[in-house]
Amino acid sequence: MPTVLITGASRGLGLEFVRQYAADGWRVFAGVRSVQRAAELQQLATQADGRVTLHALDVEDHASIDALAREISAEAIDVLINSAGTMGAGSFALQGRAFGKFGNSDFADWERVHRINVIGPMKMAEAFVSHVARSSQKKIITLTSILGSVGKNSIGGLYAYRASKAAVNAVMRSMAIDLAAAHGIAATALHPGWVRTDMGGPRADIDAVTSVSGMRRVIDELTPENAGRFWMYDGSKLPW
Repeated sequence: MPTVLITGASRGLGLEFVRQYAADGWRVFAGVRSVQRAAELQQLATQADGRVTLHALDVEDHASIDALAREISAEAIDVLINSAGTMGAGSFALQGRAFGKFGNSDFADWERVHRINVIGPMKMAEAFVSHVARSSQKKIITLTSILGSVGKNSIGGLYAYRASKAAVNAVMRSMAIDLAAAHGIAATALHPGWVRTDMGGPRADIDAVTSVSGMRRVIDELTPENAGRFWMYDGSKLPW
């Protein structure tokens, strides 16, 4: 039975990843900040005949990451999905381009955005690299955003979020090179599209089912040779 570890599993894309992988018979380790508050995820676990387990995991808290790595130290992880992320204080879905505009920077919030979006995936990879390395599929995925593309930025704004996603793209590019050579691991950044979630808002292009179904196809086809690119959920590539 293949295994997947998913961060940010209580809602949005993370929850949909859990739903789809569980439905296909995978063993799912679902990481959430509060197990007690993850009612929908708990229901999925109840219906999954033991294949889905919930684990306390806060990607801002490195001790939490290390604790989970120890807890499941005997497990091989075929696919690690860094789904947890934040746009920071405020809401692009509600505020549009007024969110994150020049002159309104909250630098404490910048630090939190980068701790979750950039340092979190790096810490997860370092904590779980041995779990992934001894699996059959050997894949590490970090959800990024087209807003991290320098080449596609034609409207400005969203400074903290854009910067964090550009940074994690660089992290994943280096990780793809290093981990392919050292462990045969395929690591890559993956843009889910503009998705109708709490973060994306109701006017977004696609729903979570479409996004996750597409991303899973990209993940299925990922190899160390084609990893380290800026993939989109539909299998196309984005400019850095």
